[in-house]
Amino acid sequence: MTTYRAPTRDLRFVIEELIGLERLAGLADLEAVTPELLEAVLAEAGRLADEVWAPLNVTGDQQGCSLTDGAVALPEGFADAYRAFVEGGWNGINAPPEHGGQGLPAVVASATQEMWHGANMALALAPMLSAGATTLLQRHGDASLRERFLGKLVSGEWTGTMDLSEPQAGSDLGPVACRAVPDGDAYRLYGEKIYITWGEHEAAENIIHLVLARTPDAPAGHRGISLFLVPKYLVEADGSLGARNDVHCTALEDKLGIHGSPTCTITYGERDGAVGYLVGEEHRGLRHMFTMMNEARHKVGIQGVGVAERAYQQAVAFARERIQGRRPGGEAAVPILHHPDVRRMLMTMRAQTEAMRALALLAAAEMDVAEHSPDETARAAAQRRVDLLTPVVKAVATDQAVETASLGIQVHGGMGYVEELGVPQLLRDVRIAPIYEGTNGIQAQDFTLRKVLKDGGETLEGVLAEADGVVEALRADSALAGLGDGLAEALAALRGSTQRLLRDGADDALVPLTAATPYLAQAGLVLGGWLMGRAALVARQQGDAGSGDTAFYTAKLHTARFYMRHVLPQAHGYTPAIRGGSDELEAMDDGHW
Repeated sequence: MTTYRAPTRDLRFVIEELIGLERLAGLADLEAVTPELLEAVLAEAGRLADEVWAPLNVTGDQQGCSLTDGAVALPEGFADAYRAFVEGGWNGINAPPEHGGQGLPAVVASATQEMWHGANMALALAPMLSAGATTLLQRHGDASLRERFLGKLVSGEWTGTMDLSEPQAGSDLGPVACRAVPDGDAYRLYGEKIYITWGEHEAAENIIHLVLARTPDAPAGHRGISLFLVPKYLVEADGSLGARNDVHCTALEDKLGIHGSPTCTITYGERDGAVGYLVGEEHRGLRHMFTMMNEARHKVGIQGVGVAERAYQQAVAFARERIQGRRPGGEAAVPILHHPDVRRMLMTMRAQTEAMRALALLAAAEMDVAEHSPDETARAAAQRRVDLLTPVVKAVATDQAVETASLGIQVHGGMGYVEELGVPQLLRDVRIAPIYEGTNGIQAQDFTLRKVLKDGGETLEGVLAEADGVVEALRADSALAGLGDGLAEALAALRGSTQRLLRDGADDALVPLTAATPYLAQAGLVLGGWLMGRAALVARQQGDAGSGDTAFYTAKLHTARFYMRHVLPQAHGYTPAIRGGSDELEAMDDGHW
């Protein structure tokens, strides 16, 4: 059972009613986004996701990829599905029109990207990385590189990769050893990169590798790293493809999941050196690469939401059909959907997914403001929010996706543990997401140290002040007042944790490092509560107005209430760990482990 239907209605709800299209109305180049356009874009993307990409999800898992003489064969149907995506213009949905893109908002593009990941995560990784490569080249590439490479990246005719890791350089990229030797206007690269997603394939006519390497006499550590563009096929001045570059896939990883995504070892310079071009400034490559990494972090969070949505849908479909056990007082066996604990699991899956969808799309809307607002102050404030929310979206959405996929197996019982129904694949696939683009522990440290403590909690407090307004609105509604009280208590807990870390972290640097992961988890639950509180208010208002979509708003209100009553209270459970200190961890000598 591999049911998937793109959640276009809920995506529209978040963008139109929870975030509000009016956010985009005053932004340069985005005025044309109307409810009608949004509905049409999401509906068309949903059709491609449902009808073309989703049916290949199990095929990709079962067939996987193979490597023969340096060429990677993709699972059956993957190349055609990718080309259908390119022909539909989806790859450049929010790229600037001057480079061949459609110029739609990042929040709309993010909604379509959730669909691609829900339909087929292994396949969706290719355009996800290409979008990051496009953004990086737009911001840091010179005019010559943009002219030669950007148009085909935007269209999707060429795909992009992010080549960072080496056997000795993973989360810490300081030890990167790949070499880049000057050769006229270009460089010759020598070395090896590992874990390169979609590093070799034949679905696109060229692959553009963005590679971290060191020039001769570069300083040691992070300061000596530069960024290079290395094409699989050289590109002539007129844009035509030339000779094969000296860059090759020499191995494929045998992975837990995402079998349809080729994860490659890429070797540069086995013969004459791989021709590459410097991107941005020499020795500032890691700084430039963070443009792509931060884009990818947000989209990995959306990836988690997409897979969680699919796991929920499959679990609900099974729960409707599986007859097992009786309800209290009943005589006949019923579908397991009617058992309270199954309903608890399903509602947990649904509520967490909807909360993280809202947070991820809100972050994308702030990206639009940061990019397009005519007001410099508004742009700067929005960028601070993007920076604050990105590690939360990445870490909390992916952690919850793993939990949701696991709950999906639990709903299926023993039938979920065998491969026949395709349920274990979702857990195997999404398990990489908390590791991708900086592990979630790194995200927690980034959020705690750089995004909260560094500015004294000012940016976070600005968000929490908005949540205070939701508290008051909930309390003003007699049917929702209890939800307001719960949200107020959760906000107080997060503020208390923040003040504790600001105080204790000033004296002991180990305190915020030890507390970072529970602190981020607490923040994610509270921010999710803020948005689900808003969702409850909107759903209640629409219900009172007699909306024609009564079933949707009724379900939304029930889901929001469940989140506020059953999920949000978990935030308080993190408070003792946040305040627990680092004594026990530091007391363990090496011989104690």
